[in-house]
Amino acid sequence: MPDALLCAQRLTKRFGGLAAVNEVSIDLWRNRIHAVIGPNGAGKSTLTHLLSGDLPPSSGSVSIGGKDVTGWAPEKISRQGLGRSYQKTNIFLPFTVWDNVRLAAQSREAQSPWNPFGWFSDTRLGATNSIATHERCEKAIELSGLKDRQTAVAGSISHGEQRQLEIAMTLATEPRVLLLDEPLAGMGVAEAERMVALLLAIKKDHAMLLVEHDMDAVFALADQLTVMVNGQVIASGTPAEIRADAGVQAAYLGEEH
Repeated sequence: MPDALLCAQRLTKRFGGLAAVNEVSIDLWRNRIHAVIGPNGAGKSTLTHLLSGDLPPSSGSVSIGGKDVTGWAPEKISRQGLGRSYQKTNIFLPFTVWDNVRLAAQSREAQSPWNPFGWFSDTRLGATNSIATHERCEKAIELSGLKDRQTAVAGSISHGEQRQLEIAMTLATEPRVLLLDEPLAGMGVAEAERMVALLLAIKKDHAMLLVEHDMDAVFALADQLTVMVNGQVIASGTPAEIRADAGVQAAYLGEEH
C-alpha cells in the first residue's frame, strides 16, 4: 500500500493546563474518508486546526506527502496540497459563484507579489488571467454540482448550495488532502443527500478527513472512524467495529446505533 497522504503523529495541543488534543495520531489515505466523531468539546475541530496549520501543536508532528509540515503557516500547508472547509461557511457573499471559485483558483497562479483582489476591478464573470485558472474553475464548479448556479450571487443561493460552493472553492486549489469540518451542518434532508453524493464523487481523488455530527451521513461515508472524547482517542476502526464498541456506545453513540 502507498504511503498515507497525510500522517499525524501524537499531536497534542495544550491551552494552559488543558489538553484540548492529547497525543492523537491519524493517517489519511487517497480514496478513503476518515471520519472523526465525538461529543461537543471532544477536540475534533482543534485537531483539524492542528492539521491545517491554523493552530501550532504543543507537540507531535504532521506530514503531507512525506514532507514534515509541522509548524508551517496555513497558506504554506495549503500549497503543499491541503484544502479545508470550516464549521461556519467561509465564502464571499457579494460575489457570484464563479467569482468565488475563481478567487480560490487564482491563489495557485504563479504571481509575485500575489494580490488576490487585483484582478477583480477589471475582470468579472469568467474572464481569466490564464487558461489553467479557467479550467480549475470549470472543473470545481462541475464537480460540486453548481454549473447551473455559477452566475448567481453567493448570498442569494441556499445554505446547502453555499456549502457546496465552499467545497468548490477548496477543489479549485487542487488539493490532495481535504479536511471537512461539519459540511452537513444546518442542512435539510435533500441538501444533506446532495452533499453526501458530492463527497462520494470526489473521494477517489482525495484523502479526506470528515468531522460531522450527522451519524447517518458518517456511516454512509466513512471507511474509517476515530472517536474522540475529552481530547483523546477512545476508539478507532471500521464503521462496523465502532458500531459494536461498547465503550463508544456508552460515551457517544447510544443504543440506536
